[in-house]
Amino acid sequence: MLDPSSSEEESDEGLEEESRDVLVAAGGSQRAPPAPAREGRRDAAGRAGGGGGAARPVSPSPSVLSEGRDEPERLLDEEQERRIRLQLYVFVVRCIAYPFNAKQPTDMARRQQKLNKQQLQLLKERFQAFLNGETQIVADEAFCNAVRSYYEVFLKSDRVARMVQSGGCSANDFREVFKKNIEKRVRSLPEIDGLSKETVLSSWIAKYDAIYRGEEDLCKQPNRMALSAVSELILSKEQLYEMFQQILGIKKLEHQLLYNACQVILYPTSNSSKSAELHRMIVPKNSQDSDLEIKLAVRMDKPPHMKHSGYLYALGQKVWKRWKKRYFVLVQVSQYTFAMCSYREKKSEPQELMQLEGYTVDYTDPHPGLQGGQMFFNAVKEGDTVIFASDDEQDRVLWVQAMYRATGQSYKPIPAIQAQKLNPKGGTLHADAQLYADRFQKHGMDEFISANPCKLDHAFLFRILQRQTLDHRLNDSYSCLGWFSPGQVFVLDEYCARYGVRGCYRHLCYLTELMEHSENGAVIDPTLLHYSFAFCASHVHGNRPDGIGTISMEEKEKFEEIKERLSFLLENQISHFRYCFPFGRPEGALKATLSLLERVLMKDIATPIPAEEVKKVVRKCLEKAALINYTRLTEYAKIEGPAEKETETMNQATPARKLEEVLHLAELCIEVLQQNEEHHAEAFSWWPDLLAEHAEKFWALFTVDMDTALEAQPQDSWDSFPLFQLLNNFLRNDALLCNGKFHKHLQEIFVPLVVRYVDLMESSIAQSIHRGFEQETWQPVKNIANSLPNVALPKVPSLPLNLPQIPSFSTPSWMASLYESTNGSATSEDLFWKLDALQMFIFDLHWPEQEFAHHLEQRLKLMASDMIEACVKRTRTAFELKLQKASKTTDLRIPASMCTMFNVLVDAKKQSTKLCALVGGQEFGSQWQQYHSKIDDLIDNTVKEVISLLVSKFVSVLEGVLSKLSRYDEGTFFSSILSFTVKAAAKYVDVPKPGMDLADTYIMFVRQNQDILREKVNEEMYIEKLFDQWYSSSMKVICVWLADRLDLQLHIYQLKTLIKIVKKTYRDFRLQGVLEGTLNSKTYDTLHRRLTVEEATASVSEGGGLQGITMKDSDEEEEG
Repeated sequence: MLDPSSSEEESDEGLEEESRDVLVAAGGSQRAPPAPAREGRRDAAGRAGGGGGAARPVSPSPSVLSEGRDEPERLLDEEQERRIRLQLYVFVVRCIAYPFNAKQPTDMARRQQKLNKQQLQLLKERFQAFLNGETQIVADEAFCNAVRSYYEVFLKSDRVARMVQSGGCSANDFREVFKKNIEKRVRSLPEIDGLSKETVLSSWIAKYDAIYRGEEDLCKQPNRMALSAVSELILSKEQLYEMFQQILGIKKLEHQLLYNACQVILYPTSNSSKSAELHRMIVPKNSQDSDLEIKLAVRMDKPPHMKHSGYLYALGQKVWKRWKKRYFVLVQVSQYTFAMCSYREKKSEPQELMQLEGYTVDYTDPHPGLQGGQMFFNAVKEGDTVIFASDDEQDRVLWVQAMYRATGQSYKPIPAIQAQKLNPKGGTLHADAQLYADRFQKHGMDEFISANPCKLDHAFLFRILQRQTLDHRLNDSYSCLGWFSPGQVFVLDEYCARYGVRGCYRHLCYLTELMEHSENGAVIDPTLLHYSFAFCASHVHGNRPDGIGTISMEEKEKFEEIKERLSFLLENQISHFRYCFPFGRPEGALKATLSLLERVLMKDIATPIPAEEVKKVVRKCLEKAALINYTRLTEYAKIEGPAEKETETMNQATPARKLEEVLHLAELCIEVLQQNEEHHAEAFSWWPDLLAEHAEKFWALFTVDMDTALEAQPQDSWDSFPLFQLLNNFLRNDALLCNGKFHKHLQEIFVPLVVRYVDLMESSIAQSIHRGFEQETWQPVKNIANSLPNVALPKVPSLPLNLPQIPSFSTPSWMASLYESTNGSATSEDLFWKLDALQMFIFDLHWPEQEFAHHLEQRLKLMASDMIEACVKRTRTAFELKLQKASKTTDLRIPASMCTMFNVLVDAKKQSTKLCALVGGQEFGSQWQQYHSKIDDLIDNTVKEVISLLVSKFVSVLEGVLSKLSRYDEGTFFSSILSFTVKAAAKYVDVPKPGMDLADTYIMFVRQNQDILREKVNEEMYIEKLFDQWYSSSMKVICVWLADRLDLQLHIYQLKTLIKIVKKTYRDFRLQGVLEGTLNSKTYDTLHRRLTVEEATASVSEGGGLQGITMKDSDEEEEG
């Protein structure tokens, strides 16, 4: 069979013949009608004959004559298409009117309303308004962050815009994507007492629905849904007629003519017979069945207030002013009130009515001027007459009797003798039927009704019907994904069953149309493709479940073509999975596509294909997908522009600009792979290694851009470390990509940079220590950010602080006390801060290779140990020099610089625990423990030495005081002179008590130095040790001094001074927290006993006593 438009050699006579024979059978040598053009395309490959004609070639140099011939040909083609559509509609109308084989399915999945571009834009505006705080919806920060991520990543995605444009996106898809996104966020939130995470999810979904609907559409939504949800429900016959009028482009008039000519016209009434009766049918002209009847039983229930009903002709003066056939009902309004009401078809309210009160009904003769009606009667009232007519006598008698009873008139009507009974009790109206037949013939449609269905090519006609139906379905308001509606399935099933369209051929045509739509960008459900393909495959391979399956050679050849084409389509979709199934929508579509691909690759339906072959095909698709995804990503990131000018600009960009662009590209790459994992990994769960290979291929393409940018960086530039951190943090958390090919390449690039950076930092820190301690003023530091020296160190952008200039930074946790009290020196704080920052930076790299990570950790710990050791030694030397220069008298006050030095040692002890402790593996355990204990011992010994030096200094002051008291020793020349002078002077003036100034001066010295140390030294433990040693050493020195004078009696002034010094020292050190065991040592007991004895002796020998100074009740003694 050839398409008449497929050859330029056809004559005009051939075209005319084709036009005349367009609806003639294709079984013999005659040809089938051409397929109607769709979108400028002609395809007759689906005809039962098999081969498809090529499109008419365009003349390279069209002449005026050829242009004149094109218009008639176009008009002829349009006429042929119209005739085919009318013929198809005749068959469709018969399928709908009298379905014998099919019914509308009720178990089909309900389809969702699709979103269009305008609705997507409106949705973006609503979510943007919410984020801008322009709505009344109350939400917390977590929900706002979730909505912002949904808006930026999903709603603004060009892939979603393309999916909406293709008609495959519904409101449910948008809601499911949001729900999937927030589930991860909510699951990661901490538990809240009394509030379950399911409640939070429900609340967030409710808020999303409120944003999605918008405030202005709340009242409009029910009406819109009621009108748009009809096609997904079970449709009435009238709705089916209307749907297929739209599908086939049939006008209302054409439908009415075809509809009336195709069926028995019955006008049943409640008075008709309830039993089955034969009704004469209207047959086309020249039909062999001239006397065709159909037996039907029609029943109409009678309402309680209806006394009689039926069709009548009526003409009145006030109502029914035109002689016309109407449907009348005699209604009892009340007990004594009746009315004649006329109704239009399918209307529940009467069009006109007349109350029968006062009227008289009677039989009348025919009125010659009135056309229509056979038997007449009237209703007369003063000033008004209404004429009625029925089609038979019996009907007139029933009407007159009913109206007689309703009017209550005294006169009883008598029927006329000459009564003609035409078609008694019948419902078929030959006159009306003939009228429709005449009108039908007048419009030239009798050939479509009279066409013999057995002589037409229904396979070809069905393909047109199915194609037009699918086009209509894909363009309606539902996201159907290629699935027909229940009403469409019903009509197509009935057509195939009634007119013998083969099921295999039907699904082959269906597959062809679905693939064509999919290739043109429409979203088609792969499950639907799978169903049709499996149905055809079962026919081809002969293993139908019902055991019945036949196939023609043309169908088998067509199946092989479709199989090859479908395989190419599926491989292309898998290669573009990110764009064919954006964000995993439609749900499960990618997984169904992979399943269908496996089915298509099978040689027959019974023999499964080896898993390795499927894996090989999928691997090839994913390799293409990596290239496609990266190419589109770079175009999006504007790294690789198509124009040469853009390429030159990229090549001439500064190193910093190149690094910035590669860093941005890396972020986009990570986002792509995270979306693949979130939305597509489940579909590839059969081959997780293939998805890893896809990611490695993807990163291999990125490697080219990354290496180019890194090679352009200047030497000793550390700006690329954030790139490593970004990529490494992603790769190390992926079990399949960690230490993979790209990950190892990344490590190989950055190992020299890390080693070089650590080398420079070590050298720089060592130099800063040397210079810093040489210039150190040992002033306590309160604000390290304003006090650190400006040292030229390598810059690390990824750190929370910049080493060269330090305008502001987040201090480490160990430096929290800086803002509460004084701390170490500027050099020491600078050292500890840099060591900690360097270790934190290396730790934040999270180096994936364990051996090199341990090497870095060990090296930094050793560096910290060496630096801290140098700091401790320099501090100890500076402390000793400072202490040597200090005074040895009671004027000595510990300077702040010495306290700062002490604090440096304290901080060194604290920092060594963190900066020098190895927390890595156990490879260096024993060796490192020995080295670390050495550092701790050095610090501890240095602290002990510093405390000893300080105590020795304090004791030397006490020794100086005792040396002054030695001048009062018994038997010395200086003692006798002092005693005589004081006694002589005391007669005339008030002489100060000798020794009291000395005691007070020493007590003041002790107290003030205690306060200084307590205030400025930060470690309580070391202060307690210092005070213990100071007290013990002081008591020991006094005890030794007294032991040297065991045979001598103490001078009164010596006794008074010692008693006051001992008592005040005991009291002050007890207040400073010295323990009772230390306070009441044997040395103190010996000292206390000696002074008590001396006190008693002095009380006896000295008449005046000690003037209230005594060793007793020292706690109650008033301050002297």
